[in-house]
Amino acid sequence: MTKEMSKVTCFIACAEQELAAQTIEGLKATGVVGDVHSVENPYSSASIRQMAVETETPYLLLYTKQTVLQLGMFALERMIRLLDDSQAGMVYADHYQIKEGKQSIAPVIDYQWGSLRDDFDFGSVLLFRTDCFKAAAAATQADYQFAGLYDLRLKLSQRASLMHINEYLYSEVELDTRKSGEKMFDYVDPRNRARQIEMEQACTEHLKEIGGYLEPKFEKIAFENDDFEYEASVIIPVRNRIRTIRDAIRSVLSQQASFKFNLIVIDNHSTDGTTEAIDEFASDERLIHLIPERNDLGIGGCWNLGVHHPKCGKFAVQLDSDDVYKDEHTLTTMVNAFYEQNCAMVVGTYMMTDFNMNMIAPGIIDHKEWTPENGRNNALRINGLGAPRAFYTPVLRELKVPNTSYGEDYALGLNFSRKYQIGRIYDVVYLCRRWDDNSDASLDIQKMNAHNLYKDRIRTWELTARIAMNQKKG
Repeated sequence: MTKEMSKVTCFIACAEQELAAQTIEGLKATGVVGDVHSVENPYSSASIRQMAVETETPYLLLYTKQTVLQLGMFALERMIRLLDDSQAGMVYADHYQIKEGKQSIAPVIDYQWGSLRDDFDFGSVLLFRTDCFKAAAAATQADYQFAGLYDLRLKLSQRASLMHINEYLYSEVELDTRKSGEKMFDYVDPRNRARQIEMEQACTEHLKEIGGYLEPKFEKIAFENDDFEYEASVIIPVRNRIRTIRDAIRSVLSQQASFKFNLIVIDNHSTDGTTEAIDEFASDERLIHLIPERNDLGIGGCWNLGVHHPKCGKFAVQLDSDDVYKDEHTLTTMVNAFYEQNCAMVVGTYMMTDFNMNMIAPGIIDHKEWTPENGRNNALRINGLGAPRAFYTPVLRELKVPNTSYGEDYALGLNFSRKYQIGRIYDVVYLCRRWDDNSDASLDIQKMNAHNLYKDRIRTWELTARIAMNQKKG
């Protein structure tokens, strides 16, 4: 094909020569591809700018994997057509993955205003309108080793849409065969710290450019103005956790504190003996056992029931029915943090364990990426804030918890941090048990997509609210 007739300039991640040759052959066979370049690090700013310089065709394709790409029949032409029809800046598509020789579907989700996660899954084939790519590349200022492509897509999203094609247009070989529960902690792995710092910098710059950045100025709280019978209440929503609920309850009732506290267990119509196990502790007057009259409550709805109970304390402290506190001082440590840091929410540090509470990878999850200066901005980029979580009850009663069983805690963290400081404890105070019945130990692709779509929607709502708040301030 002559240079004048070609429509697409392609860039592929460096791979073994034989694998690269197969990918190049497939690209050339489409009849619309001109030059194909190999790029050593497609995620660096230097590579992004070099791609912009080397592309003279109307479209630019980036393939980010080092394994063989197999395009579907007329797939690239389809992507070009939809890129033109939609006037998007970039398109990406559903696809197939080949893992250990087996093909499976890999649908992706729609990009939205709040899709700020640096690990948003576009798949490995990204097709850009070259003029949009060049404009976004020209707007980048930093020199990133890891966040160059992330920086580019944020800049691009300010200028054009990033469109999802709900069609299976290619197949890619996937070498990462870990379960979802193992992958979800990659972003807190200390080995990835340099990468995370770059991602935070790029996201913060983007928030400033679109008016969503919040300065480290927080509303103060006068805790002494409140009149509560109990200083703290531990909240445990539970349904069918007969194997773990006794451990969780003992963990709370063994707490040593100089203040008055209680435990509110919301038993969401358990059928496996959990209800009877809770009743074994009925002689302890600190235990309040609630069974909802409603049948439509998720974890968040159970939290609302507990928090609005008249005997709920000034601070509501989380404990999942699978987990336990590290020792008898956790509750005191959490409550003290509210006064010491004048915050409306506190997030602690936890350790991942097996069912028998032996530490397992990735070990300690401390979310040290959270800083008082930029934590609430960076919170829009990451997928969680940590555990255990505790809340100042008057604010929690006002905001209320989303009635869902996933992401409700993240939504609260973003909402609280819009106005108030979130306190942090970096010592381990919580043991998070990972076992087969955990809700997120191993999710299929549809469930993972549903979770990610919801969290992106939460970010969209929060980002919209923050931009509006900044505009109101003038």
